[in-house]
Amino acid sequence: MLARPLRFLNAVVPTPRAHRELAVPYGPEPRHRLDVYRPRRSTGPSPLVVFFYGGSWQWGARSDYAFAGRALAGAGFVGVVADYGTYPPHAFPTFLEDGARAVDWARRNAAELGGDAARIFLMGHSAGAHIAVMLVADDRFLGAVGISAREIRGVIGLAGPYDFLPLRDPALIALFGAEDGHARTQPMHHVNGDEPAMLLLHGGADETVGAGNSKRLAARVRERGGSAEVKIYPRVGHAGILLALAPAFRFWAPVVRDVARFVRDS
Repeated sequence: MLARPLRFLNAVVPTPRAHRELAVPYGPEPRHRLDVYRPRRSTGPSPLVVFFYGGSWQWGARSDYAFAGRALAGAGFVGVVADYGTYPPHAFPTFLEDGARAVDWARRNAAELGGDAARIFLMGHSAGAHIAVMLVADDRFLGAVGISAREIRGVIGLAGPYDFLPLRDPALIALFGAEDGHARTQPMHHVNGDEPAMLLLHGGADETVGAGNSKRLAARVRERGGSAEVKIYPRVGHAGILLALAPAFRFWAPVVRDVARFVRDS
């Protein structure tokens, strides 16, 4: 688990300053909370990036990812770091429903935050990348809150699991339900080429979620006429690609630079 290292990282590693709004409710449940990080200086409405953290859909807290929110704000974007329902007690698809609610909140409040509702991006690491991609690949979750996937400008996945059957971990089997429904939990089984542009970043030394997940997803998106860019960082592991968002570890991989380029060019 990354919780303790991330808390230490937030406490001791300098990160870009940002205007913060913490523990903002986006729904009625205790886990329906998000933190907002806004650029210190902005010349106009900024792209808005909703970030979902990882943790095998079982653990995590938005406060541990302050460095990610500050990194987004430091790049000139409005960063929204959202909590969501985790297992137990919440199972698939609760975390996707919660993710859609968070995106809806961000869209409705974009102007007040200094963000541009026409330039909303979804971003996530590990299980959070799965959430970000699933929200645009399986349109029913955003559709339930009145948003079309085509209204999302782009998706950024860091070390995401997009094609990880068969399930062997007992917790994941319980989390994702009966085996005959497992295919519907995989982004690979939903893409049709109409999704917004994707930037899929992965570490070449990732032994937790293999880089083949990003490669296979990108290939499927392109086969169906969509746009997906893949970048593999050699010698970077599963946690390293996330920690590279923090200034002290950016020498590991140009994640912030690549994300900023993608957002500005999309």
